Amino acid sequence: MPTLNALKAFEVAGTTGNFTRAAELLGVTQSAVSRQVRQLEEQMDEPLLLRRHHHLQLTDAGRLLLRALKQSFDKIELTVRDIRDRKHLSRLRVNAPPTFAGRWLLPRLPRLRKLHPDIEITLTHFNDDNLTQSGAIDCAIRYGDGEWEDLQSTFLMREQHIAVCSPHLLLGHDQRAPDFTRMPLLHVVTEQGKRRSIWPRWLEAAGLDHINPQGGYEFEQTDMAIRAAVDGLGIVIADKRMVARTLREGHLVQLMDVQVDGNHSYWFVLREEQPLVHALISFRDWLQREMSVSSELP
Repeated sequence: MPTLNALKAFEVAGTTGNFTRAAELLGVTQSAVSRQVRQLEEQMDEPLLLRRHHHLQLTDAGRLLLRALKQSFDKIELTVRDIRDRKHLSRLRVNAPPTFAGRWLLPRLPRLRKLHPDIEITLTHFNDDNLTQSGAIDCAIRYGDGEWEDLQSTFLMREQHIAVCSPHLLLGHDQRAPDFTRMPLLHVVTEQGKRRSIWPRWLEAAGLDHINPQGGYEFEQTDMAIRAAVDGLGIVIADKRMVARTLREGHLVQLMDVQVDGNHSYWFVLREEQPLVHALISFRDWLQREMSVSSELP
């Protein structure tokens, strides 16, 4: 069997696609990582990584080995953590998008606590908390179409978009038919720097497709755009569940009676073949029940 150091060096290098970044993560030199990978290739008599000018490219054999290593290291990490944390067998490490975590999940955690006092939650929203690459989290809430490689997904809810703004921004405007040419539009951009296509779809549904949505302010998170709207900067399109409390408290108001279904949905996500322990089942079922009832908290 190859040494554990060589296998780990290859796993990190293959995942990052860069010897320098792999060395930083492993706390060793770049030459040490390169040497370990080279020795592993010599032992297997098979190239695993192709050295390109700016990146590393996996060979077919490299992809096969990397997948097996990820699964194996994940199982080892989970087992070690469970042994170490025997006092917290009902602790779930959950990763969720920041807007969903802050505006929907956090206000409802007291209800989870009341129903399941044995379940404790560690909640993160870092993008690099990836279920397939790390055993540091048990489950995740993901936004998309539900199709992710090596993951099993359970549907939770589809976004329902409405237009909202601060009531102060509406002074001098008719809430049912505001002048959109006189108020800035707030946009959310993806990690690739492209705007989400929410505004054109909403404007078309509202019969306002003559309005040019190109101007306005841009934010990398929906939560930031919502906060900007609360501060009176402009109008934002947001999922009505994410702004339900803010609407009820009067910090935002809905413009026009128009609602548009989003292109994607929220999903509860686990690793393929991950054991469904009691805490995971209870948390998943609780999420589904919460989303089937009123969007507002009591």
